[in-house]
Parts: sequence; C-alpha cells; structure tokens
Amino acid sequence: MPPLQLPESDVDLSPHTGYTRAHWEAAADGLLHSAWRFASPAGARLDFPGPPSGSGPASDGLEGFARSMLIAAFRVAGSGGDDPHGWLGRYARGLAAGTSARSGERWLPIRDHDDGGQPLVESASIALSLRLTRPWLWDRLEPGVQDEAADWLRGALTAVPAPNNWYLFPAMVAGFLEAVGRGDTETVRVRERADHLLDAWYRGDGWYSDGEGRAFDHYNGWALHFYPVLDAHLDGRRTHHADRLREFLGTFGYWFGADGAPLYMGRSMTYRFAASASIALGAVTGDSPLPGGQSRRLLSGSLKYFLDRGSLNGHGLLSLGWHGEHAPTLQRYSGPASPLWAAKAFACLLAPADAPLWTETERGAPVEQGDRVLASEAPGFLVQTTSGDGIARLHNHGSDKIRPPAAAGAAGADPLYNRLGYSTASGPTDARNEADNHVSLIWRGHRSARRQIVPIGAAAHGDWGWAGSWHQPVFDSSSPTVPGLRIESYVVVHGNAEVRIDRVVDALYEMRAEHTGWAVGEGGPVSELEPLAGWEGAGRVIAPAGTAFASFATMPRLGAPVAGTRVFVALARLRGADTPPVGVDDVEVHDDVVRFRFDPAGGGEGGTAPAIAVDLTRGTVEEVRA
Repeated sequence: MPPLQLPESDVDLSPHTGYTRAHWEAAADGLLHSAWRFASPAGARLDFPGPPSGSGPASDGLEGFARSMLIAAFRVAGSGGDDPHGWLGRYARGLAAGTSARSGERWLPIRDHDDGGQPLVESASIALSLRLTRPWLWDRLEPGVQDEAADWLRGALTAVPAPNNWYLFPAMVAGFLEAVGRGDTETVRVRERADHLLDAWYRGDGWYSDGEGRAFDHYNGWALHFYPVLDAHLDGRRTHHADRLREFLGTFGYWFGADGAPLYMGRSMTYRFAASASIALGAVTGDSPLPGGQSRRLLSGSLKYFLDRGSLNGHGLLSLGWHGEHAPTLQRYSGPASPLWAAKAFACLLAPADAPLWTETERGAPVEQGDRVLASEAPGFLVQTTSGDGIARLHNHGSDKIRPPAAAGAAGADPLYNRLGYSTASGPTDARNEADNHVSLIWRGHRSARRQIVPIGAAAHGDWGWAGSWHQPVFDSSSPTVPGLRIESYVVVHGNAEVRIDRVVDALYEMRAEHTGWAVGEGGPVSELEPLAGWEGAGRVIAPAGTAFASFATMPRLGAPVAGTRVFVALARLRGADTPPVGVDDVEVHDDVVRFRFDPAGGGEGGTAPAIAVDLTRGTVEEVRA
C-alpha cells in the first residue's frame, strides 16, 4: 500500500474541509505504512531517519513503536476490531521482542525521569494501546509473553516522573494492569496519586497547570484532560475531570484559525494536530458542548492544515518542525519519532461511524462565527478572534513555565512562553532574533527578559476585553535585577485592534524601553504597531531566522528613553491584508489613568465603539459610558 492516499473530498457532508471519517482512516493507515518501513528485524523498534534526541537512538526507536501503536489502536478499536492491514499482528510481534529477556531488541528499562526516563512516557502509549485493543491483541498473546510485557510495564509504577503531566503515564499503565486483572495496592496508589495531583494543579476555567507554578499550554488538552477522562471512559466511569473537560472545550475551539492552524504557543508544537485531541475525546465521551459537525470541522481542519503544508517529509513521516522541518520548534527531547504524539488526535476514530461526529454536516469553526473576545482568568489568557481574516490571537498574561522555587535568569527565557502574544498565523521568533511581542528595558547593553509573569486580571465584555500582568525585568549582567523595578502590561482588544499599555515603575537608572509587535513574513498577515503616548520612535526590525510560519520575518518596534515611572501606549494589529484596520481615538494619559476610544468605523456589527478607562493604580479596566 502506498503511503497516505486520501479519498475524494466530500463537500456535501464536509463543506469546509471535504474530510470524512474515511480520510482519517486513510491518514492513519498512511502514517503507519510509512512508519513500518523503518522497523527493526524483530519489529520492536521503528528507527526513523533523522538526528537522535537527547535520549539516544534506542529510546527513539521505542518512541516510534509506541506512538505509532497508538494510531493503530485507535484505528482498529474504532472499527470494532477490523484490521485490514494487519497492524496489530506487527505490534504483537514487536511487543514480544521488546519485552523478552532473550531478545536482542529488548527495550530499555523504565527509569526515573532524571535517569533516561523517556521509556516511561512511551509505556503509557503502549499500555493505552493494549487496553484499547485487548480483545484482538492482548488476549491472544501467549501467557509467557503477557507476563514479560506486564513485568516491563510495571517499571512505570516505581519510576519517579518529571514533576508535571508525567505522573499520568504510570497511572495509565496502572489502569491497563487493573483492566487485565493484574492490579494490586501499587496500581491503586499510582492512580490515586495522579488524581490527587490533578486536583492540586487545577486552576479553574477548565485549566490545569502542568505541574506547580503557572505552566499553561497545549499540554492542558493533549495530556492533562486527555488521560484522566479517557481512562475513566474506558472503565465505564465518569468523573469530575469530565466536567472540567466540558468547560475547557467551551472556549478551546477559538484556539484554531479558520485555516485549521492551532495557536502556536508552548513547547512540543511539533505534535501539531495533537492540539485537537481534547476535541476528539470530548466528542467520543460526550463531554463536549460542541456539536458533532463543529467538532469534526476543528479536527479535520487541523489535520488538513498540516497535510496541505508539507508537514510530511520524503519518507511519509511527520517531520521535526511545523509545516516542514523547523529546528526552533523542537526541544532537547525531540527525536525523529516525537511528532507522532499527533496520534492522540486519532482518538476521534473511537466514535463509531454513525456518531454525530461523522454524520452531521460540518459547521463553521468558532473563529468564523464573528469577532469574539474570550477571557480565561485562571491562566491569564485573552483570546481575540476576527472572522474577516480567520486569525486567532492569544494574549499571554499568566503562563511562564517557571516552577517554584526557581531562579529566573534572562538566559532561561523561553520564546514559547514569555511573549505578550501568540497567534495562528505568526511567530514567535527564536532566541537568534530579537523577540517579537515583547516589552523590554535596555540597561548597560543588556536587554531584559519577561519571566515570572504575575497576572493582574483578564475579562471579556461582549465585543471587547482586556488582560494585564506585571513582571520584574531580568537582565544578563552582574546585576540581574534592579530592586523595585517592574513593568506592568495591559492589553485591551476590540475587533483587530490591540491597545497595549506598559507602565515602567521605578527605573532608578536611565534606561531605554522598547516594544515589538507581531513577527510576519512576506505574503502573511499585516503587522502594525503605532505609538499613541510615551513612545518617541518607530521602526521595523528583521528576524532573519524567521518563525515557524515564515523563513524570514520582520516586526515593528517602538522605543523611548525612560527614567523613574512612565506610561507608554501603543496600538498593535495583526490582520489580513484585505481586512480593514480598527483604529483608536481620543487617547489621554493622566495620573496613571489611560482613556481612549476605539474607532467607530471599525466597530464591527452595530458600529459600536467602546470608550475605555484603564486605571493603572487600581488595576481596573472599565468601559466609559457617555
């Protein structure tokens, strides 16, 4: 079978994407066919070509086996055991070789996170796959093979995970062992521990932090919601985690652009359409407020977005990058098989062919339903979408990935977390370039970093909304911080306009303040940044290393000297080239209160043009009524 041959588009059932369940099945089979071209002789490893991860080739080969196995499991389980290509037979043979003490392809043991712990991650995918396909794979194995496989998996129960979503991996292994009659007090303890940690990490609004601190990103959907809800579903239970998933999905649909792109924010973005995994799971379990046709629109839109933009390399495998190869998208743990965590989106195949997910006519994505502003106060996020150009933007005033206690040096600043904004169509720039969407101070030749973000608030009010935070600038110098110095940042949005307000507090030394806008490439959206108050210079800076969306990018930049306390106001926009800009009028700054009015000509439906007052001392943002 040649790799990835998709059926004809069905524009009657799926007028937006043309994709149906058959397209998802074909995509699964194509990825599996390509993956198995690189199988080891006994089938215990799938050794994809490419530079190895920090864990080494042996771990990478296990990763290829485990993550592709998850695709096969969703494919076969969702078809009631139908396995026309014999995928499960291959995984049964590989499982036997990988867990046998007599095999030359025995897998690495499952160790602690800080001692070569990547097999712990992969054990969860193998356990979940075995659980999903139990009647057709596990139950048909010889007892001795079952014993050796269970013994290898049990290593996950005593290994020390990383202090984040990794604690869910041994819980998934424990769930499988209990499902096949091999549970004990240890499996119970591991599952209870994971549940306790999830409750401790829950912050509200459907959001978990990925461990202690304020690490909010796509792991919320493809891990922290995914595992506990699916685990309970397979047990025939429904828990409070399902209610949290439903709340999360009430706004998560706005994290996807009209073209299907997910918001590019946070680590592990090379997993690509795994970003839609929670949407798939909600449709399968019924824990979603989204209609079936809209869920499919989001799922298929994301899959199609990447397949249409060269995400598959010449081997038919998902490349290490975003559209194609893109090194800054990766982390140290990224290896040739890592992108196959995209497998989680194939959970949609667990919904039978007669489910609303597959039978309802596709509905428009949320971003296509009109301009919207949504606030998630728990993570400090403000999402701004515009239907005219189909772009979704995330204003980040709460996620910084720093776990307490932690020293926050500028050298550790992460472009995937410390930016003011992220979108479905731009940036971020990497460390080789000047930072996009960043407010900084330059002191003694060192530019400050934005770390340990402290939220002030976030709220949506119909057609406008705001978010705010503060941070202490961190420098790379002999004096990494200046006592008392802080930057307070607010954004107020309406239509495609973003009023960005920065107050530099107690700059005891003369410094230079700078603020950059969205980084875009040629042929992409338009990026604008206009000075409204305080800023004295405007220009544009290049990002020669580009972004995940463009090989070469530019961004607007404002600057001004600062000493003491000073307020700066700018108007930023990221918009389609044919989308009219929303402007701002009547800007006033007086006694740390900023007042302005959005341009009536860009007021959207009904021509509304809210007037806003931002009180920087009180930390309030209010609409001013005439």
